[in-house]
Amino acid sequence: MDKLLFTAMSGASRIMMAQQVHANNLANVNTTGFRADIEQAESIAVKGEGYKSRTLVAARAGGTDFSSGALQNTDNPFDIAIRGEGFFAVQAGENDEAYTRSGNFHLDADGGLMLGNRPVMGEGGPLVIPQYQQLDVGTDGTISIVPQGGGLVQEVGRLKLVKPDLDNVRKGEDGLFRVAGAGAQADMDETVSVASGYLESSNVNAIDSLINNMSLSRNFEFQVKMMKTAEDLATAGNRIIRGS
Repeated sequence: MDKLLFTAMSGASRIMMAQQVHANNLANVNTTGFRADIEQAESIAVKGEGYKSRTLVAARAGGTDFSSGALQNTDNPFDIAIRGEGFFAVQAGENDEAYTRSGNFHLDADGGLMLGNRPVMGEGGPLVIPQYQQLDVGTDGTISIVPQGGGLVQEVGRLKLVKPDLDNVRKGEDGLFRVAGAGAQADMDETVSVASGYLESSNVNAIDSLINNMSLSRNFEFQVKMMKTAEDLATAGNRIIRGS
């Protein structure tokens, strides 16, 4: 009975972790550029006497679904989406560069290009855009402006676009991606293409995530019933022992 209880408990614990992953995906179904998390588990054979088919389940570090989301037109030049593979680079802290698919940028009071409260990185550091009359972002991430008051078109910077090996990319608790290794940074990649005036939607499939959550809930109920069965068996066994 103890072995049955531990088996059911390991299953229930794994299901709770899986539900957290799917719940987080559902919560970010409308988050620009969000990449769905993937939950993973591993079966571990129970050592000792008994059937060799007995296994426990253990959660393992999950992965990320890097498939692209749909592009939505906004006509805002600071809304930028990546076509195909690649990431934008942002400054996530001192000497910390992180990567994201979210491109809903804006300018701060000093002309700095920002993603939320994080500076957006260019070829030589955070991008700062002078006051302008007209702005254009090329497919290679080059930012050009017509200065305020008119004049010739000027290039004022270029987005740092990267395409690291996805096997070496890890997603942090802040939702940003980083290259594995202390202080590791990705190099600029000339093949990454962007579209100005568009935002990339989340790649979460809300229907699939909802169905998976419902299935996990039923599985969790089954594991709880197994634990109750183990308790009932233990109680019956104790009564037989006391009676003898």
